[in-house]
Parts: sequence; structure tokens; C-alpha cells
Amino acid sequence: MANASNLELLEKVANHDQIARNQLIENNLPLVWSIVNKYCNFNYDKEDLFQVGCLGLINAIDNFDLSYGVKFSTYAVPLIIGEIKKVFRDEGTIKVSRGLKELYLKIQEYKEEFISQYCKEPRIEDIANYLHISIQDVILALEAHFYPTSLEETIYEKEDNSIKLKDTIPQIETFSKLDHICLEKGVKALTKKEKTLIYLRYYEDYNQVQVAQKLGVSQVQVSRLEKKIIDKLKKEFV
Repeated sequence: MANASNLELLEKVANHDQIARNQLIENNLPLVWSIVNKYCNFNYDKEDLFQVGCLGLINAIDNFDLSYGVKFSTYAVPLIIGEIKKVFRDEGTIKVSRGLKELYLKIQEYKEEFISQYCKEPRIEDIANYLHISIQDVILALEAHFYPTSLEETIYEKEDNSIKLKDTIPQIETFSKLDHICLEKGVKALTKKEKTLIYLRYYEDYNQVQVAQKLGVSQVQVSRLEKKIIDKLKKEFV
């Protein structure tokens, strides 16, 4: 089984094969190390970050659905990064490797050229192919750079339309039974595309870039639609 592909192992994991699950973890430990090595924070030992990253890997394995239609590594990388970022949150800062910062700048430069030429944002695959790097490295660069310091931070702005980080997340408060009924009613009224966006963003923890890739639209379109959906759901509580 050691030579089995991720797909073959994931199919076995879906059938509750513990041996396949352990092998899948073992096979993807280099993926965790590749992410850990992109970060340089002198307050933390790399072995400790590796152990934390492994939690994200296990979470990805246990929650991956073959119907997603994406490579396992594409799904796993944001979850691994997310666990590592949790370590830095108390410090309020995160140091990213110089190479990763430079890669992010190259990605942004290509995106600007692509948008100027085609009037839409490039897919992650487009970026990876153009820069001759892996999809994993593209996601890693985008995720590592996006580390907002405040819920008031504007993540999209054009003319009179702006979206802050707080607009993309649900209000953290205690829901009553009535609240759940209102929310369920609101979700049922959404279109199929809107339901898919909400599912990917808030149940599967996809970022907007990944959602855009999944839906075949631009990240800006995802931001606009997400804000529209949240406003629509809020009306159910009025």
C-alpha cells in the first residue's frame, strides 16, 4: 500500500480503512514539512510547527470528499497553513520567508497583466502554469500573505463598493432555536450557486480564491456574491 496514490488511499479512507488513513498521513508528511519550511519565526521550533501542521493534514484527510474534484494537496494546504497560523495569533505577527514574499509579488504582477488582457482574474492553475510552479506553492503564497490584522480591514474596494473582513464572516453570538429556524429558512431560499458558496466558505473553510476556482468565477465576484448572500440572510433576522 506504500506505493498507492492519494486518490486510492482516500477511497479506502472513505470506507473507514484505518491502515489507508495512516499511510495517507505518512505519505503527506513531506507536504507538511514543505509548508513549515516556508515560515521563519524564531520564537517557535520547526518541529513544533510540524506537529501543528500535521493536525491540519489529519483534518484534511478526515474531511476530504472525493466529489470536490480537486487534488488532495490543493485541499490540504490551506488547512495545514490555518493550523500553523493559529500558533502565531497570540503573538499577532507571522514571519514569512523571503522567497514566499517574492513569489506573492510575482503572482500579483501576473494577475494584473492577466486581468488587463482578459478582464477577469486568472485561475490558480493559470498562475501555476505561467510561473512554472506547483498549485500548492501558489496557494501557499496567497494564504501566507493574507493575514489580516483587524476585522475592519478592507479586503475589496471599488468606487462606492467596499467589503471588510467582518462582512465575510457570520456574527459570533449565541443562536436561539428561533435563530436557527430563521437561518435555515434563509439558506433554503438561496440559489444553488449561493448555497454552494456558503457551503464551501463556512463548512469546508475554503478561501475566496479556492471558491472562485471551484465556481469558475473571479475572486472579486465571489466577494460580491458573498456579501450579497450575507445581507440576504441578515434580513431573515429582522
